[in-house]
Formats: sequence, C-alpha cells, structure tokens
Amino acid sequence: MLRITDVAPGLWLWTTSDPRAGAFAPLTSTCIESNEERYVLDPVLPPEGAVHVFERLDAAPPTAFAVLKPDHVRDTDAFTQRYPAAAFGPRLFFRGDAPRTELRYVDPGTELPGDVHALYDGRGRNETPLWFPAQRTIVFADALNALDGELRVWATPWHEERTLPALRALLDLPFDSVVVSHGQPLHGRADYEAALRRPAFSA
Repeated sequence: MLRITDVAPGLWLWTTSDPRAGAFAPLTSTCIESNEERYVLDPVLPPEGAVHVFERLDAAPPTAFAVLKPDHVRDTDAFTQRYPAAAFGPRLFFRGDAPRTELRYVDPGTELPGDVHALYDGRGRNETPLWFPAQRTIVFADALNALDGELRVWATPWHEERTLPALRALLDLPFDSVVVSHGQPLHGRADYEAALRRPAFSA
C-alpha cells in the first residue's frame, strides 16, 4: 500500500504499510521544501515496484534528510545512498538501530539549513520536531499521533508536568499545519489545540 498526498506546493507526504511498524502502521514520511532546501524526513522505502516516490524525488532531488527520533531511522541509509545530501538526527540511537549515514547532531534550538528549527517536545524521548516557517508546518515523529482517529499526545509519565507545557509553548509559533507519522498524517492548528486537551494516547 502506498498513498501520496499533496499538501501544498513544496510539501507532500507518502504513507505506506511496513511490517516493522506492527500496530503503529501505516507510516508516513514527509518531503518538504524551505528556502531552496528540500528535506526528506523519517523516510520509509515504498513497496517494491511502487516507483512514484522515486520519480518525484528524482525530479527534484533532496538536499537534506532528517531523523526526528532515535527509533525513526527507518530507511534513511537507503535514501542517502541514492541521494547524497546532508543528513541530520539525534546524538544517540538504540543498540542495533544506528544509521550508517553520518548525521549532524540536532538538539532542541538547533537551526538547520533553509530556516528550519528543531523544537523541544517535553517528552524526554530525544525527539526534535521540526518547524518549517516557510510552510507554516511542524513535523512530529511520535509526540502526537492519530492512531485512534483523533490527534492525541503520546503518553509519558510526566505528561502534565513537562510534556503539555512544552507543547503548549509551541502555540506561540505561527503554524497552520502539523504532520505526524502514525495514523492520519495531516492536521490543522485547531486539531493540535484540541489534542492538548484530550487524554493522552497510551499504546
């Protein structure tokens, strides 16, 4: 299964079922432009024979890749081999799941090429959501998901103390859209605000 979603000029998504995801399938990857930089975030290889993703990327090759969370390495190595470009990601990875690609470290507050900003999500999972001011969009790894049909914050033991304050602080940014990896990928600002009021999602 492969679904490509055109969101806006310079912003499109592909969603695919992947057996590695288990109950958290399907998985969404994001291609987003910002000031002449073309980012691919948390990429997953499309199914064999599904060439549309590569046709699009071949037509406008990525200039940067980013891994937003230690367990979102996915198929980054395969993509960086095909499209040599700068790659960014966390400082630490899980044993056996580190990419071969050399990544430039990203911490909350890091500014990446193209006026892209790494954010703090308060969850303590080494995730750095990325804010793209040119697209008025924030892309998350797991901080939020829509696995049960509604956008929710993924639960942590310190949900009220740390996570919600950090995510509420992001409302100071002028964003219109959020993209998440699990469940329905695209949501508006009002959905984000509602997610902060809902009970946290617990797998």
